[in-house]
Amino acid sequence: MSSVHVVVPEGIDDPSRPSGGNVYDRRLCDALTPLGWTVREHPVPGAWPAPDETALATLAGAVAEIPDDAVALIDGLVASAAPEVLVPQARRLRLVALVHMPLGHRPPAPDAAAREASVFTAVSAIVTTSAWTRRRIAQLYAVPDDRIHVAEPGVDRAEPAVGTLRGGALLCVGAVIFDKGHDLLCDALAQISDLAWECVCVGNIAREPAFVDSLRRRAADRGLGDRLTFVGPRTGAELDHAYAAADLLVLPSRLESYGMVITEALARGIPAVAADVGGVREALGDSADGRCPAGLLVAPDDAAALGRALRDWLEGRELRQRLRAAARARRATLRGWPSTAASVSGVLTEVLR
Repeated sequence: MSSVHVVVPEGIDDPSRPSGGNVYDRRLCDALTPLGWTVREHPVPGAWPAPDETALATLAGAVAEIPDDAVALIDGLVASAAPEVLVPQARRLRLVALVHMPLGHRPPAPDAAAREASVFTAVSAIVTTSAWTRRRIAQLYAVPDDRIHVAEPGVDRAEPAVGTLRGGALLCVGAVIFDKGHDLLCDALAQISDLAWECVCVGNIAREPAFVDSLRRRAADRGLGDRLTFVGPRTGAELDHAYAAADLLVLPSRLESYGMVITEALARGIPAVAADVGGVREALGDSADGRCPAGLLVAPDDAAALGRALRDWLEGRELRQRLRAAARARRATLRGWPSTAASVSGVLTEVLR
């Protein structure tokens, strides 16, 4: 049995701050074990991907304890931000970076891209969670194609949502932060206030409290009242209930590497209206003619386009029927977490040779 040391940000199991990256890391670790891997987790505290000296020192200590020549899978939030720790260790460890979103795509600091590039040059392989991320890394850093691999997120298939006749139960899932575009959603909903709908926003409201406060004022100013609600994070049965009660997922993000909430909706036969960013097309299911039958894609950062798409959904019975049928068809093609783990296992096995 082979061992893999997995370095992740501390708190991936914290229900108060769920994220796609946290879910991916947890489900991957759990699914590697049945494939014959001994998984040794190393959670590291810190404000990743912007660590202070204490966080870097803690990471250095954790990595130093990993035996020589072992395989270490490092979450991208940690790997991309710590070249001073990881690049020297690449001489004795077989490092694999697990990248959800490259920092260089939207640098948090002027030198972020250069620091990330030094890590990606040093590691033995890179695993990305979407083909879009793979292409983006290749564009940003000219990493050879044979060193970047894709392991799309899995999903658990659930009972199909029943849906309502008018389709007015809207759901948005994601941390309430600027990058997720809730301000765009608010403006789009104001354009369709003459129609019957309610929108529930599920996600962490503690990361950017000033942004959340501005959203509440924005909703009040636009007369949305209690039709647009921010209920905080939901996991487990509570999140399942939110999906089960929804007609449509709305994802107005400015930035998405894949969009796991889309496949979580599709696993229940729920279509989506989403901004056409990052790997969203992959999650929604791109067809040969460039269309995404299980949803409607709109231009990013365009509240007017989002509002028009939502109006089309709410006013178009035939459109709702067609998208729901396509979502159920896409549901049958979604991969599970064992498939994701098998893809990663293949990369780890190759690195061990």
